Amino acid sequence: MQDRVILAVLAITLGVVVAVLVFVPFVALSFRRRGGFGVRRFLLWGAALVAVMAIWTYTLLPLPDPDAIRCAGVNVDVTALADDVRGAIARRGSAAAGDPAVTQLLLNVLLFVPLGFFIRVLGGRGVVTALVVGAALSAFIEVTQLTGVWGLYPCAYRVFDVDDLLTNTLGAVLGSLLGLVVPRRLRGSPRLPGADEPRPVTRGRRLLGILCDALAAWVLGLAVIVMVQVSLYLLGAESAVQDGSAATVVGSVVPIVLWLVVTLATGRTIGDHAVELRFAGGPLPVGLARALRFVGGIGGWMVLNSLPGAWAFVAGVFAVLSVVLLLVTPDGRGLPGLASGQRVVDARVPEDR
Repeated sequence: MQDRVILAVLAITLGVVVAVLVFVPFVALSFRRRGGFGVRRFLLWGAALVAVMAIWTYTLLPLPDPDAIRCAGVNVDVTALADDVRGAIARRGSAAAGDPAVTQLLLNVLLFVPLGFFIRVLGGRGVVTALVVGAALSAFIEVTQLTGVWGLYPCAYRVFDVDDLLTNTLGAVLGSLLGLVVPRRLRGSPRLPGADEPRPVTRGRRLLGILCDALAAWVLGLAVIVMVQVSLYLLGAESAVQDGSAATVVGSVVPIVLWLVVTLATGRTIGDHAVELRFAGGPLPVGLARALRFVGGIGGWMVLNSLPGAWAFVAGVFAVLSVVLLLVTPDGRGLPGLASGQRVVDARVPEDR
């Protein structure tokens, strides 16, 4: 039981990590296909990620010590499943569900139920697709086990079991049928009519853009740090790897430069692009207004946050002040709007309006 709880926690953790990594692209896609961002839909996709991670963790983990594994066998007898159920009924009667063999079969079914459910609700596909995807994914997992994780181990450390293939596929089909309880209009991810029409600029939308900027900058900075550290390690610069300062500096500078280039070129930060917002008008020349929009927004915060010592506190004050001004200024233009003298509008509004 404890191992199952640990695997469940791991699946949830991995699902959350992936959800964070794909959050900004998800927001951008939502605004372009559905006209805006829906928290409930994002949570539903997050649940789907957790379900996929659960399939992986429960079927392939924990990975054993290569020196301590015992080679597992193979079961390709398609009648073994029925024999296990009959044997459990003979032994326990109406309490057969409590038999370990039947419990394992039921868990195999339940593990793939969410997959079929999300294929219908989020993918808009029916039973046939759920059956094919469920069977293919289960077969991939079984072959992965059979090959010792594709040669990572000298032999299979778990049994290749055709019963698992059958029960997993059954679970995906049952999940697809369960998805029929969701109204048809809520299934799938179609492009909604009018998704490209301008929408009101709300303060919530502005905050979402700021969140996208901060999250994307953090993810990019972290990815750059990892790449620099790996590169230094491959080059044999172990002292620089242990020190970490070079990677930290590069990881701070790259997002600043990227956001500056994007803002000067388009007048919009990456977060603005994600939520379809732009700053327009104002008395200042376009280039100067864009530079001030950058400094008064995510750019100023990134620069302050990259400085050593007490500057981290100043960056925190800057962030709090930015949120406060966003809440109290007209149309949520906030500090970027005050600095550039511009107003914030929906990016889908024609330039001449």
